[in-house]
Amino acid sequence: MSESASRLSVASRLLAAALGGYALSSVIAVCLALVLPATRAEAVLTGTMASFAIYVCAVLWAFSASSAGRAWMGLSLAAVVPGGAVLISRLAAQ
Repeated sequence: MSESASRLSVASRLLAAALGGYALSSVIAVCLALVLPATRAEAVLTGTMASFAIYVCAVLWAFSASSAGRAWMGLSLAAVVPGGAVLISRLAAQ
């Protein structure tokens, strides 16, 4: 692998970790806030606290995946289920 390809791979992983990890952790926080059987404030607090651990795991995943493409794919697929649950919940509430 050439030096420029290596730099692009690291840059892509960095973007996946930062942006993909943020998107994943925020969509899971919203999903938890909507589905947890607690008061609204407790559910939001629990979702927010869990999002910090999820973000760390997403960053670790982005740099431990075998390629940058797998890092992006893994983070995207992990966000589909909670994102779909949030979308369905919002559409059902209307």
